[in-house]
Amino acid sequence: MNLRPVSAALALIAMCAIPLSAHADENLFGYVRGSETLPQGSYELYQFVTQRSDKGTGRYRATDYLTEVEYGLTHRLTLSGGLKLMGLSTRGLLIDGYLPGDKSFGLKPAGFTVEAKYNILSPAKDDLGLSTTVELTHNTLDPHSGQKKSATKLEFGTQLQKYFAEGQLVWAGNGAVEATYARRKAISNLPEGFEWSTDPEVEIEVKLGTGLSYRFARGWFAGAEALYETEYETGVGQERWTVFGGPTLHYASKQWWMTLTWLKQLRGGGEAYDGQPANRHLIEKTQNELRLKLGFNF
Repeated sequence: MNLRPVSAALALIAMCAIPLSAHADENLFGYVRGSETLPQGSYELYQFVTQRSDKGTGRYRATDYLTEVEYGLTHRLTLSGGLKLMGLSTRGLLIDGYLPGDKSFGLKPAGFTVEAKYNILSPAKDDLGLSTTVELTHNTLDPHSGQKKSATKLEFGTQLQKYFAEGQLVWAGNGAVEATYARRKAISNLPEGFEWSTDPEVEIEVKLGTGLSYRFARGWFAGAEALYETEYETGVGQERWTVFGGPTLHYASKQWWMTLTWLKQLRGGGEAYDGQPANRHLIEKTQNELRLKLGFNF
């Protein structure tokens, strides 16, 4: 797995790490989210770098970048907005309807996202933390092939969070439903007989996630998280499902924090290409995902 997109940031973290107190809305996990919101009037800047690699044959590496700003409108309501970039490198992959051939490019604008998060119960004050989110995302690139594709997504989510042993052990659980309306752009010079539909697509995705993290030193947490995702498409029914799981490492100081997560696809099913590994879904997903998250508090 290529670690170059995150190596510079990790080096900076190693040089600057000073064990101070953690911020209220630090992200202990790379994918699973807690229920806490920002304090009123405070800002937080996020930088996410996610690398998706290995489709079981050929070469595939996609890198997603998200730069996001969050603002605590009230103690319970947090608003956020972010810009997305994408880079891609593929070779020796041809998947009918999804990957029309080799493609490689550096960073390109890939879309934007806006979100509102409302806290109902606080994990610090109540037995169980509870929040809800609504997120609108618009993508301009297909995340699999890098070809032009307009996709608008609306997601409704729920976040649970529980502290144990005075916060030394933290559990979080998520559930979400996402609706997508998408349409691909036409491509010239396609391989003979290659399917590339430009008809509108409507998809419904269900997401479940859980994570457990333990504070083993001041400012440091180690744990694991797992994700289940399934997608249904008009005219197809259940198109795919996957289960990912893996370790996560988190560090927080007073002014910034970082989280590093590696997830491996443990199981998957649905649409498949000829010759792909068994019991996996590797058309829209990959074997591995590596995510680095940095947060800066203001």
